[in-house]
Amino acid sequence: MSSIKKRSNGKWRARYRDPAGKEHARHFDRKVDAQRWLDGVTTSLVTSTYVDPKLGGITVAEWAERWLTTKVNIAKSTVDRYQGIVATHISPIWGEAKIADVTHDGVQRWVSDLSAAGQSPASVVKIHRVFSQLLKYAVKSKRLTANPAEGVNLPRVTVPEKRYLSAVQVDALARAVVAIRPESGRAIEPRVQRGRATMVYVLAYCGLRWGELAALRVSRTDLSRRRLHVAENVVEIEGGKLDWKLPKGNERRWVPIPQFLVPLITEQLDGKDPGDLVFTSTEGAVLRVGGARRSWFDRAVVESSAPHGFHPHELRHTSASLAVSAGANVKALQRMLGHAKASMTLDVYADLFDDDLEALAEQLDAIARRSAETGGWTSC
Repeated sequence: MSSIKKRSNGKWRARYRDPAGKEHARHFDRKVDAQRWLDGVTTSLVTSTYVDPKLGGITVAEWAERWLTTKVNIAKSTVDRYQGIVATHISPIWGEAKIADVTHDGVQRWVSDLSAAGQSPASVVKIHRVFSQLLKYAVKSKRLTANPAEGVNLPRVTVPEKRYLSAVQVDALARAVVAIRPESGRAIEPRVQRGRATMVYVLAYCGLRWGELAALRVSRTDLSRRRLHVAENVVEIEGGKLDWKLPKGNERRWVPIPQFLVPLITEQLDGKDPGDLVFTSTEGAVLRVGGARRSWFDRAVVESSAPHGFHPHELRHTSASLAVSAGANVKALQRMLGHAKASMTLDVYADLFDDDLEALAEQLDAIARRSAETGGWTSC
């Protein structure tokens, strides 16, 4: 039920009752504006997109906190990252605003300001994605009719060119790791140095992520079958705490081990119990990528022929490159790297399959030539 009446002060009062029977009213200077507002409300009621205006009165800061509590389906490290983005970039600007007052134009200006302030395109996209997600949740919760962050123009993100080491460069990096001496002057056990070199080889030839390497346990190595069972991942989260979880994508997988790695891994298993970690820090603690880079990895990169600034995750890229050069197809590479779909592998490593296009052209040429020999049109 709705109606429009002219008030004694000359204003037009438009009112309606929502599905719960609650009355809502607004005042307008012109009857046509009152009618337009009622028409919009009527349309939303008919199409079941109606939103109680008062539900949009919650502030962005309050809604962000409520939204974060729903993120039970993602890793703790990801939730921490979202919380950091909310605290650093969203709440200072939008925190006191009502979610119903957030406009598309306002979000666009905010995104533009982030870019102007020096945020990288990738960072701006991530910050916007978090804001858009919490507003999308407000739409699903019937607090907003539409997401004002959708359709915003974002800066173009340039994907950096991937860097791959050759097998010779991997050997050089491993030798440099063994040669590294601690800056403190203390001696390092040769087994520890060889263990670090083995880590380099496992990352470069098995495609593990650093957290998967750090979480690898003795019981998950099957050297008779030359397999590693990647069933756990450990990452450092806010406050230096460790978050143990399933591998990325929640998918466990078996990874093949080249024969030359078997004796190197065997040495690291010697004297350890099934539940022990295969690789640890010098003190026997869980490997942390930051500590490894500071103490030995970055120094070895400088001493070897690896590109400037080469980091451990690039050894995973190297693994993909070496596998493709050895003849691995997309499905095999997908399984080794633990990607959810082969299309993801192609998206990430499309450049590694350029040679396949040339081989395909040669195979098609051979088919055409055989056709010509049996009377195809090319023989005319």
